[in-house]
Order: sequence, then structure tokens, then C-alpha cells
Amino acid sequence: MKYLAMIQARVDSSRLHNKVFLRAADKPMLQHVIERVQRSKLLDEVIVVTSVEKSNLPILALCASLGVRVFVGSESDVLDRYYQAARIYRPEYIIRITGDCPLFDGALLDEAIATMAESSDYLGMLSETFADGLDIEIIKYTALQRAWKEARLQSQREHVTQYIIHNPDIFHLQDFVSPIGDFGSNRWTLDEPEDYQLIRTIIEHFTQENIYDYGHEDILQYLAANPELKELNAKYSRNEGLAISLKNDCYVDITEE
Repeated sequence: MKYLAMIQARVDSSRLHNKVFLRAADKPMLQHVIERVQRSKLLDEVIVVTSVEKSNLPILALCASLGVRVFVGSESDVLDRYYQAARIYRPEYIIRITGDCPLFDGALLDEAIATMAESSDYLGMLSETFADGLDIEIIKYTALQRAWKEARLQSQREHVTQYIIHNPDIFHLQDFVSPIGDFGSNRWTLDEPEDYQLIRTIIEHFTQENIYDYGHEDILQYLAANPELKELNAKYSRNEGLAISLKNDCYVDITEE
């Protein structure tokens, strides 16, 4: 297997409870994420990685209904969750996607895969020129394995790629930059009630138009025609969850298996 996409998702999110099951166009948000990731033409498989908490049982039920495999692992050590799932499949590359990206663009993922150099251990939107919520990270299996062995900060275990990103002397990093210009001020991620209001409006607009393969450029055109929508969640900053983790960071004991 060459390319395995892993969508991390759980029910008990701290800022917007049960966000993966909020609905738009009569589907839960997690289903939108899965279906939009599956539009990629280059992936070998898409799976969901969740945690052992009983509250996540509805995720297993949804994925079963969609024919999508699920891996269940650690609640807090998400790096371990990713690695334990990855070592079952042993893909060359893992694509990390989070369950709070219902506007994910499968065609953009294919562009990122095609852009990644063979020498790169990691490709991601390091310069943040894409909208928050289009997040793509491509990680070599060997890089994920090394991060799993060596990462010791709690933030590095919770936010899967932090050890890789902050060790450019160890890993070859590649920035994926928007070819259509910087639109990183757009917020299309699902963490707050206002995010949900915006995302639901976008999804239902395209659904009502019977357009299902829309991408980021289509969304930008829609928002340009309706600029008031972008203001709905403009007060929130990017990567708030990571900022909280870094503020409360500490070293953790890791037992390798």
C-alpha cells in the first residue's frame, strides 16, 4: 500500500460537543469529511482512527454503515493511535486528516501527493496559505515511526506531527503553498458554533444546486459573492487547540510496544 488516509475523529470535543455528528444536508459532518476525502483518485484506502472511549461508539456505527474501516486506539496519545494503525497497513505514506474538516478537497489532496518530493519525509501547509479546514499532512511511514519512538512532549503526542515539524534537522520538510494565492485568513474548520453555521450554509448551498464535487475555488467564489458569511467566525484565531496544548505542555513517559 502506498497512500493511506487516516481521519482522526472523536465525539467528546472540548469546544463544540459532538461536532462530528452535527448535520448539514441531512448528513453528519464526519460523513461529509469521509466522502470528500474519498474523492481523491490516488488514495489506496481511507480509514477513521478514533479512541477507546465508549462515547465514540456512534463513530463505529456510522463507519460500518459507510463501509469504512475504523481503528480504535489511545484517547490522549494520538501519535500512538496513528502509529499503531499505520503499522497494521505499513503504507509508504500516511495522510493525516482531522474530523473537523467537512469542506476537505480531495482534488487538492491529489495535487499535494503529486507535489511531494521523493526525498521529503513530510509535506504540509506550513506557511498556512490555504484556508484553515483544508488541512493536509503527508507523512512517510518511517518518519511517523521515528516520531512515535522519540516524541516526549505531551503536545507532540496529542498533535501527531509536531515532533516532525519542529525537527527539520532530522526530517526533510516540504511546504505545500497555495498556487492561487494566500487565502489563509479563511476559516473553514469546525470548532465553534459560528464555524458550524458557516460550514452548514456552504454545504447546503452546493447541495441545493446539485453540485457535489465542488472544491476550494468554488467555495471562494461563493464567499466572494456573499462576503458577510466570512465574518461569521472571523473572531477566532487559527490553531487554538494547539496553542492551549503548548501552554500546558509537559513531558510524558512513553512505553514502546
